[in-house]
Amino acid sequence: MSSTTRGARARARTEVTAAIKEEARRQLVAEGAAKLSLRAVARELGMASSAIYRYFPSRDDLLTALIIDAYDSLGEAAETARAQASQEPPAGRWVAVCAAVRAWALAHPHEYALIYGTPVPGYTAPSTTIPAASRVALALIGILREARQESCLTPPALPDGLTPEAERMAADFAPDLPPPVAVALVAAWAELFGLVGFEVFGQFHRVVEDRECFFRHAACRLADSVGLTRSPATTG
Repeated sequence: MSSTTRGARARARTEVTAAIKEEARRQLVAEGAAKLSLRAVARELGMASSAIYRYFPSRDDLLTALIIDAYDSLGEAAETARAQASQEPPAGRWVAVCAAVRAWALAHPHEYALIYGTPVPGYTAPSTTIPAASRVALALIGILREARQESCLTPPALPDGLTPEAERMAADFAPDLPPPVAVALVAAWAELFGLVGFEVFGQFHRVVEDRECFFRHAACRLADSVGLTRSPATTG
């Protein structure tokens, strides 16, 4: 087989794979992840049911591909925001990443629901999703590392009883950061996605009206909680 033929086949496979995932995303919007069906996707694309299995052997394989794509898209948004805010103090970079997470989620609510909403019955995400799922957390960890190098990080107080857990956390994912910062980071990470989830899923209805201003204030408070020193311009 010539390289030209192999290249054409590879391009065709890439195009069909993209079409399958795009149709699957339309199904997520219309039916939700729990009702995603390979046969329904094939039918909408005019494919034989047997043909789609050459691209995705099971519904779970397709779900995994969609989940990785969503995590990667979110991670790219966070990393881009961090890079664009590189001239700001670390607290400003932190707030920029948080704002990018919120903006992405509001622009992609169904994909956000896929990765941070109700688990899909019968589906367990494989370890292949971990690198993509870690991108936002790694962006935040990177900001904390930069802050420490720039003398803009003051570790928060930590109860004595939490010290062993703090040391374990730091050893697991941020051995170059003080253990109290590792604990605060995990809490802030959870609170960030809690804030975003409340907005995406409608829990702020008739509670928070100026949601952008509210979110910026909350993101600044999260920066405080992990020990980032804020400049007046960052204060929200």
